[in-house]
Amino acid sequence: MKTKNKALLLSLCAVLLVAASVMGTMAYLTSQDAVVNTFSVGSISMSLDEQDVDNSTPGENDRDKANAYHLLPGHTYVKDPIIHIGATSEDAWVFVKVENGIADYEAATVKGGYTNIADQITVTNGWTPLSGVEGVYYKEYTKNQNDKDLEVFAEFKVADNANDVEGWTNITADTHKINVTGYAVQKDGFSTAAEAWNTTFGANTQG
Repeated sequence: MKTKNKALLLSLCAVLLVAASVMGTMAYLTSQDAVVNTFSVGSISMSLDEQDVDNSTPGENDRDKANAYHLLPGHTYVKDPIIHIGATSEDAWVFVKVENGIADYEAATVKGGYTNIADQITVTNGWTPLSGVEGVYYKEYTKNQNDKDLEVFAEFKVADNANDVEGWTNITADTHKINVTGYAVQKDGFSTAAEAWNTTFGANTQG
């Protein structure tokens, strides 16, 4: 009896040993895959400058942030504010606000001659007036791989009879200026320029 039990036990051990050996060398059909996410951040790069005409910043850079002008009747002055949009900036609404403090003394547009600041902005350079907001104009910028320059206007001329206009003798650097301010906001999320302006810069400048 003991001999039979011992033989049965040995047989079971042999079977388990074979089974373990087979399981240890068994190969499985497998497959594996993954999705890897990478992220980058969108941006808008914008700057504004104009030609240095009063030599206030001498050197290699002939662009400046401010100029001083000595006004004379009938004289034309270079003032060429340009908004620069950096390469790869996202699609954007671009705005420019022009506060012409010498409008009363500026020469009028003459066919074949001088074009006043307002007409240079809209007619010559294609900016669209923003409805209901005085002095604000806009353009749509579409993303590309190159820097983009958006000219606002190029010059201004003092009227020949400006010295006869009331207030001429009271003009000072503090009381009369031509202020130009550039703005840019992502186009995504805004269906119109008015919505973009009223939600962002317009909301910040009201009141």
